[in-house]
Formats: sequence, structure tokens, C-alpha cells
Amino acid sequence: MLTRLTRTNNKILPIVIGSAAVACSAYYASRFYHPILNESSKTVFKGDDQWIDLKLSHIEDVSHDTRRFTFQLPEADSELGLTLCSALLAKYVTPKGSNVIRPYTPVGDLAEKGSFQLVIKHYGDGKMTNHLFGLHPPETVSFKGPIKKFPWKENAFDSITLLGAGTGINPLFQLIHHIAKNPNDKTKVNVFYGNKTPADILLKKEMDALQKEHPDKVKITYFVDQKEGEYDGEIGFITKDFIEAQAAKPDENTHIFICGPPPFMKAYSGPKVSPSDQGELVGILKDLGYTKEQVFKF
Repeated sequence: MLTRLTRTNNKILPIVIGSAAVACSAYYASRFYHPILNESSKTVFKGDDQWIDLKLSHIEDVSHDTRRFTFQLPEADSELGLTLCSALLAKYVTPKGSNVIRPYTPVGDLAEKGSFQLVIKHYGDGKMTNHLFGLHPPETVSFKGPIKKFPWKENAFDSITLLGAGTGINPLFQLIHHIAKNPNDKTKVNVFYGNKTPADILLKKEMDALQKEHPDKVKITYFVDQKEGEYDGEIGFITKDFIEAQAAKPDENTHIFICGPPPFMKAYSGPKVSPSDQGELVGILKDLGYTKEQVFKF
């Protein structure tokens, strides 16, 4: 899928929307927010480098090329054990004996007992997505984690801007959900999310509900290349001028979080060098005056 981006010189950059996003996740109680898990909770993933085989229990079509996969935890009262801004690694072994490993971000309430969900887009040349899209319940997938990312602290910033494209929304969604559901966190969240068409917008139902329930905290702007059917959002790419007008100005009271496919990252922030090295800040965000310390790349 292609979408376009612009700079102030109005050169258009082609962008492929949607690679599997490296991860940010949060955990919540089913009715009330909890900052930590209960010590007596049966947490599954403990960061001990152990692979755990989990059964696939349900598959739901989200769009023409995206599905929601539900996996069972070992026991009905088990919890994932992930902290905010952390990932799971998924693995399968090819017929030739090679390991294929990819990071994924669980969505939904991560303190839900007994199961968790992944929203995954299918890529024709993706080894892992081809494998996952060929599975049927109750086949299994191996997981381990958590792989920790950004150390979020409530009220560390007055506001944050989340900039995403395609499946890059998955880690960003966890921040939106976490902040919205935490009554102690007053951080305001401004989301700019780009896709090719309205049908490609992932987690829209969930994000719209959070925005409706918490209008004082959450503001979401959708961008699509092509309008189809009913759609209330922007047409075209996320421009430098739009970010400059709508995002908080760069200072110590704000932060940018960004996630998307490589061309998207290149245009706005530059890529990460490695999971432990954010790399230099380049592109549109640097042009707008943000510093490397004010931008986090998932």
C-alpha cells in the first residue's frame, strides 16, 4: 500500500504503509487501572529467555489483509506480565530447521486473564505472517518476553504526540489506552495516524471509543490517501505544516513517539540503528526543531 509524505519543499515521498511494529504494551486490570501487577498473579512472561508454546484459540478478520489472533495463556487466571512499552517475540521453525522470529505488540487489556490478542497484517513476502495466516485453532506459536522499550512515567510530560502509519499504530495504541485509562495520568495525547484508505485504519473502533470517553486527554486525527465511503478525517499525507500547527512545540514538557514502516521512519525521524540504539534524529521532526532526546522510535 502506498501513501505519500511531504516536506516544506513539497517533494512527495512514496511510503509503504504497514510493517510489523515493534512493540509497546501496557497492562490494565479489567475494571480498574493498576500501576503494577499483584505479586500473587500468575504471570506468564518473566523475561527469563524461555520460549512458551501457546494455543491459538480464535481468528477474526479485521480488514482485507489484517486479522486479530487470540492466544490462550496456560491457565484461566494467568496474566501476560508485560509492563507498559514492552514487546513479545514470536517464533516458528521452518521445515529446514531455521528459526523465524518477529516482535509483536499485544492489544487490548493486557491484564485480562487467560488470553491475549495480536492484530497482524499479512505480507505476501513475510515469512512469519504467511505462517500465522496459515494457522488454525488450536495450533500453537512460541512466544517469549517481555522485551522492554520506553520507561513510561505518568505525568512526565504535559502532552505527547504519537505519529504512526499502518501497523505502527500497535505500540502507539498501548500508550493511548494506558494514559486514557489511568485516572492519575493527566498527560494529553495527540495522535496522527496515516493509512491508504479508511478500511486500512486499524484499531479505529477502540481508538474512537477512547477519544469519546476521554476527550480531555485523547485527540486523534486520521489521514488517508483515498477516501472511500463515510470518513471523518484528513485526505492526503501528514505534512510538516500540519505537525507544526497541531503538535506541541518542542520543549522539555512534551515528547514524540513514532512507529511505522522504514520509509515512513526515514521521512519523519530516521530509522533506529538497533533495538538499543535510537540513531540520530533526521527528517521532518528535526526540521521542526525537535531533538533526539525528545523523540522515541519504536
